[in-house]
Amino acid sequence: MLDAATKSQLASYLERISQPIEVVASLDDSQASQETQALLKDIAETSKLITVIESRDDTQRKPSFSINRPGESHGPRFAGLPMGHEFTSLILALLQVGGYPPKVEQAILEQIKSLDGDFEFEVYVSLTCHNCPDVVQALNLMAVQNPRIKTTMVEGGTFQDEVKERQIMGVPTVFLNGTQFGSGRMTLEEILAKIDTSGVEREAKKISAKAPFDVLIVGGGPAGAAAAVYAARKGIRTGIASERFGGQVLDTLGIENFISVKETEGPKFALALEEHVRHYDVDIMNLQRAKALVPGDGFVELQTESGATLKARTVILATGARWRNINVPGEHEFKNKGVAYCPHCDGPLFKGKRVAVIGGGNSGVEAAIDLASIVGHVTLIEFDTKLRADEVLQRKLRSLANVTVFTNAQTTEITGTDKVNGLNYKDRSSGETHRVELEGVFVQIGLVPNTDWLKGTLELSRHGEIVVDDRGQTSVPGVFAAGDATTVPFKQIIIAAGDGAKAALGAFDHLIRTTAPVEEKEAVAA
Repeated sequence: MLDAATKSQLASYLERISQPIEVVASLDDSQASQETQALLKDIAETSKLITVIESRDDTQRKPSFSINRPGESHGPRFAGLPMGHEFTSLILALLQVGGYPPKVEQAILEQIKSLDGDFEFEVYVSLTCHNCPDVVQALNLMAVQNPRIKTTMVEGGTFQDEVKERQIMGVPTVFLNGTQFGSGRMTLEEILAKIDTSGVEREAKKISAKAPFDVLIVGGGPAGAAAAVYAARKGIRTGIASERFGGQVLDTLGIENFISVKETEGPKFALALEEHVRHYDVDIMNLQRAKALVPGDGFVELQTESGATLKARTVILATGARWRNINVPGEHEFKNKGVAYCPHCDGPLFKGKRVAVIGGGNSGVEAAIDLASIVGHVTLIEFDTKLRADEVLQRKLRSLANVTVFTNAQTTEITGTDKVNGLNYKDRSSGETHRVELEGVFVQIGLVPNTDWLKGTLELSRHGEIVVDDRGQTSVPGVFAAGDATTVPFKQIIIAAGDGAKAALGAFDHLIRTTAPVEEKEAVAA
């Protein structure tokens, strides 16, 4: 199953385990079970501390296996082959069950251990989903730490009947005790917040008690991370309040244009950003969704949805952007029931089926190209009179036999009963309406800035972007902004990072000029 190089690398990782591990496999005579058996055999050969026990337990999915310490049975379970992006989840589960400490704050580990209740999670994944491992790894860690928590990764391609029965049309999808718990990327902190609401209140009180910051950054994407590094290097008190560190980068699969990094993936890039920021004395506060900004005399106050309140001498807004909705009937109703926004994550769930991609820019055409190799047929619908993607992408699109393109077409409705079954659009030149029978719709029409909460507080453009000058200064003194939420053109990771650095330098300059003694101010002015 594993080639020699992979086995050698796995063996080097598993040298870190210090406790015996029992891998209990539930198998049958299927091809998938034979592949699972071969994988487990290879794993057992890499460490003397790992024992594989085969079982034909009819209460468990086949093939599946759990990873436990001897005498225990609550360890993480994998149903189907955890290869692709999930191979890392498997390695981490082996390490943590084997005694290797997870890289998680002790306070969070104590919160997991103190959870009162019985929790049985099932997380459905596809092996091409780059968002799924975060959820799988978070739940696995919880199962290792607390015997009352059980979790199973279910590979949708192997257990297609379950996927159909539960009408899963987006991954990751998580069930808790048989009821749908959530879908899409979730961090460990987000999962804990949903099942331990008292923890959210405790954290909000803890955050509100913090002393004022010199620079408070709102948002943890490339702009926010760069701003934090530049601010911290100036030796001033720096904090980041973010809903999720990494921001929109977490939903980006391939990154090939960040200078000096030839090729990487969004989640890896986001992890590198966080590691760089944590190298400095930066107070990172996750799961803090901004609610209001209140400028004051000498300080700016940030209020969050969790109930926390933070104060700072200067603020850098780096709230980024989110996928733009088409806002037609059926889009909201069928989200994760056929309406999707990530072709890399959810594309495999539509294997052999008919789907539509809405949007003719680079992201839409790239999505159509990627999906064409998986699904039965792709219909691309573009509002403009022509596609707006780069010519090289359009040439590739035109070469695909199972893609149909409609331009000058306005999507008017996404239809379905319990899931998507079609799409209606209007020909903008003739006014005629048309219907396309299909099972999935991927929306790829760009981004909208996360600035709704700032309306009435500072100047926004007609597109909702924060208006900034060449130093990142907004219309409110002491409040700066950077990244995709601003009026700066060309929404690119490298531009956002550069603007984050510029905003931090602007904020530092503002601090020098507004907090220095009077004679120093006059000297600077002179």
